[in-house]
Amino acid sequence: MSVSSDVHPDPTHEAGLSRERAARLLTECGPNTLAPPAAISLWSRVSAQLRDPLIIVLLAAVALTVATADYADAIIISVVVLFNTTVGVVQEVRADNAVAALLAMTAPTARVRRDGTEQEVASADVVPGDVLMLGEGDIVPADATLRQAAALLVDESTLTGESVPADKDAHGTDPDAARLQAGTVVVRGRAVATVTATGAHSALGVIAASLHPGQQLTPLQKRLAGLGKVLALVTVGLCLLALGLGLLRGQSLELMAVTAISLVVAAVPESLPAVVTLGLALGARRMAARNAVVRRLSAVETLGSVTVLATDKTGTLTEGRMLLERVWTPLGTVTVSGTGYEPVGEFLHAGLPPTPALADAVREVLVTGALCNDASLVPPAEAATPWAALGDPTEAALLTGAAKAGCAREGLILARPRIGEVPFDSLRKRMTTLHTTPAGTIDICLKGAPEAVLEPSLLDEEPEVLQRAREEAAALSAEGYRVLAVAAGSRTALPDPAEKSESGLRLLGLAAISDPPKAAAEATVLACRSAGITSVLITGDHPATARAIAVRVAILQRDEAEQPGLVVTGRELAAGQVPDLTAVRVFARTSPQQKLDIVGAWQARGEVTAMTGDGVNDGPALRQADIGVAMGRRGTEVARQAADLVLADDELTSVVAAVEEGRRVYANIRRFLLYALAGGAAEILIMLLGPLFGLALPLRAGQILWINLLTHGLTGVAMGAEPSSPDAMHRPPRRPQQHVLGGGLWQRVLRLSILVTAVCLGVSLWVRHTGGPWQTVLFLSLLAAQLGVALGLRERVLTRRNLSLPVAVLAAAALGAAAVYVPFLAHLLGTSALSWQDIGITAAAGLIAFTAARTESRLAKSTGDSSTAAVTVRRRGIEPT
Repeated sequence: MSVSSDVHPDPTHEAGLSRERAARLLTECGPNTLAPPAAISLWSRVSAQLRDPLIIVLLAAVALTVATADYADAIIISVVVLFNTTVGVVQEVRADNAVAALLAMTAPTARVRRDGTEQEVASADVVPGDVLMLGEGDIVPADATLRQAAALLVDESTLTGESVPADKDAHGTDPDAARLQAGTVVVRGRAVATVTATGAHSALGVIAASLHPGQQLTPLQKRLAGLGKVLALVTVGLCLLALGLGLLRGQSLELMAVTAISLVVAAVPESLPAVVTLGLALGARRMAARNAVVRRLSAVETLGSVTVLATDKTGTLTEGRMLLERVWTPLGTVTVSGTGYEPVGEFLHAGLPPTPALADAVREVLVTGALCNDASLVPPAEAATPWAALGDPTEAALLTGAAKAGCAREGLILARPRIGEVPFDSLRKRMTTLHTTPAGTIDICLKGAPEAVLEPSLLDEEPEVLQRAREEAAALSAEGYRVLAVAAGSRTALPDPAEKSESGLRLLGLAAISDPPKAAAEATVLACRSAGITSVLITGDHPATARAIAVRVAILQRDEAEQPGLVVTGRELAAGQVPDLTAVRVFARTSPQQKLDIVGAWQARGEVTAMTGDGVNDGPALRQADIGVAMGRRGTEVARQAADLVLADDELTSVVAAVEEGRRVYANIRRFLLYALAGGAAEILIMLLGPLFGLALPLRAGQILWINLLTHGLTGVAMGAEPSSPDAMHRPPRRPQQHVLGGGLWQRVLRLSILVTAVCLGVSLWVRHTGGPWQTVLFLSLLAAQLGVALGLRERVLTRRNLSLPVAVLAAAALGAAAVYVPFLAHLLGTSALSWQDIGITAAAGLIAFTAARTESRLAKSTGDSSTAAVTVRRRGIEPT
């Protein structure tokens, strides 16, 4: 497969950039590729809100009430329109600001040389005249002319549609070969180039300037829009029924028309799309605070339904730094502690400090490995930065081990300077260096692969010792270690040539080196398993290494490690020897195309996949997966641009945090729907059933709208910030095909609405029987009941997190009381003062609704959720936790 298809898989090979492909490129790369879009004017936002069909209906109601001199209802409806419009605009601005902040965090960067110094700047800040420093995986931020190039190969498919990457040469005869264009990708080599055009003046910008790709609705928003249409039709039908019944009872057409319109507005949660967008945007901001930066807003909701996590090994599950973990000598084995390249750690034998003889033997292995070495360690420049290494990571691990033993390489080289060497190559699989000693002799240091070193032609050892070493090397390799054999010798004169020194040497021991799992890797995998998410390891490493890491991080249990079919190689995949890719848990020696096949196999089963990666060749799989996850620190720009989620700290734990946040957002949306639809349905039922019990007009239009204003405008928005459930990550993911009202939610809406209707009608009928102001009691009881439901639906009622919800409930209750006791509002709404007994009755209605909502939530959790968990988890072959 060509490199181009690795980077930008696209079946089309058109000669130029199509409008669709350019729009997709802009969507994928974000607005930072070109100049930022113009700000939306306040008037445009307001007019968009006023064009909402339900708002248009309300405006018609204002005109109707004014024409009939019903100024009280006209004022109330106008206040509702003003409030809803204001809330909608504010929510839209907040959502846009949140998305803009996220785009700024994920803006592509470029390395430039300015004033003689190299620096990293945002791609949007590149200007003509800048000198670009480009390497493999970089996206070219602007049009530029090459000054220097080394083995440069550029994928220009974003502009030309050509699938074959183009060779570039700064000094060739073809002028196109010396020109780079914005949006293309360096797939090999490095270059220095001078910027000639940026933004809208670049080749990509000229084509894209005429394109105005609209913001795409997320799948959830599309489902909610469809739900809104259905609800609107049902609600309008019921309200027309209420209108007809009122006319049959002799009510005026004007009164019943305004009442019916008010019911439509109150029953349908018209602010839901804005609440959802705001919830997604704020969820993305919270993810960013937890080091998971969302590049596409739709990823927030998709994260909550991830069922499969396909993860890379190096730098994701592992530290990405080689570490010496064991040293074997003929006298025994020691384990070495520590992390990274920091020269701090302990040497232990069976959990205790080694004996002096064993310690000396281990030190001799490490000193020899440090002398036969071309790497170096770099101390941290700042306190917060880790130690780094220059050169071969395996050699750096040996240097670190020697430094832990108190033998720094600098001191060793001063005492025994190198005077000759036989370098490593792929055929010899070993390296030899020669050093002078203060005594005037020549020390010979050799290290290499065990199969290339443990030979009688090199070592003067007994056959039994060599056999023990071979068995130990095989055992360590089976555990996933990279094993080096270390030998040494001494000569009185310098061998000529140096290869003659490789005989008659002593075997010192074996060094077992690995890229160890991160401290939190196992806990992360176990957290995914607890959440019903299957973890799959896909790597290009050796099968033994992949199997060992999978066991250490709990992707595989120890008794599963040797089971056939759980660990396969890319060669087996290519040969068609794996009938079911979803039965495999570890893939080794895989190609980019095979990663695509693995992700596609899971998706064909209906699973929602998240794929992690950091390299250029991970781009196709990141695009293919439902959620592409790129490493922010060590990932290439191609991987970050192809991903939906970028981990700022390169820690897989951030994916778990993001999944939890996605589940929280979706749960809050469903909680808001339950609350809003139950309240709206109760209002309609009260208006329909009230007359049957002698309540001619249960609620006035202004009262209905006032309730809607306080419940949706204040409390409803506050519900979107509710914290996640304590057991959110101990439940299985939701099915992506599940309707937003699925999982028993619409039944809960029905039950709660019936209960609220029964309670409110009951208290109003009681008050009417006693001769009290029954309509005012019904008005306040319905408000109190809805506020009680809002509090009752909380996961934890007394939590201090999201104090905005109880504050919103108190504010709504206070404004409800103001509707009765503030003369101006009482006149507008037609309410009357209540006795203490009547106030107690309305409070009781709220308490009953609160208790019902709490009971409903507990029943739903104990029945629906647990059964779903058992079915879903068992389907994936994982025991429920």
